[in-house]
Amino acid sequence: MALTSPRRSALADQVITELRNQITSGEWPVGSRIPTEPELVEQLGVARNTVREAVRALAHNGLLDIRQGSGTYVIATSELAGVMHRRFADADPRHIAELRSTLESSAARLAAERRTERDVRQLDAVLARREEAWASGDAELFVRADATLHLAVVAASHNDVLIGLYADLGDLLRDWLRDDVGQELRPEDHMDHGRLIEAIRARDAETAATEAAGYSLKCLGDRV
Repeated sequence: MALTSPRRSALADQVITELRNQITSGEWPVGSRIPTEPELVEQLGVARNTVREAVRALAHNGLLDIRQGSGTYVIATSELAGVMHRRFADADPRHIAELRSTLESSAARLAAERRTERDVRQLDAVLARREEAWASGDAELFVRADATLHLAVVAASHNDVLIGLYADLGDLLRDWLRDDVGQELRPEDHMDHGRLIEAIRARDAETAATEAAGYSLKCLGDRV
């Protein structure tokens, strides 16, 4: 992973690109701590100041959070996701729920109309992982699995703009779900997503849209 070293500014841009790739590829997932400055210096083969400049640039863009005494953490997967996270982190939960309901209902309707057999297999697989995560009792594992399922539904819409928008909102929506789930998974809070997947499989756009629209609003109703 060593990089060439022409001019410092160009080299810093290379390091920024490399670190961004680690984030967007999922190598460094949201919430994880990135390697320390000395570790990055060794991995990239560049000077400490260049690494520091790149990390600060990504922190400024909203992808990283530098926490004194703790390390540097990934907080978003793209610059736009970082902006979204900062802009709406303190938004009214009802407004977040309404946004989720609108986006996910539209995506589910399109998914039912456009899904391929490959999409259905993917949805079945991520639904199974969601149920396994719930059964494990691990709240954070469930949050990630649930978010993956909703993203898979959006992906099955085959609308690139909708997919990109939902992905950029993903970190914010995961935070919202994380707050809703809390530290403990309670049996009474479990919501069956099987009907949604079956509606998409059956190309039943109305049922798929209705099912998807209700999940976030039910979560909100349970909170207030």
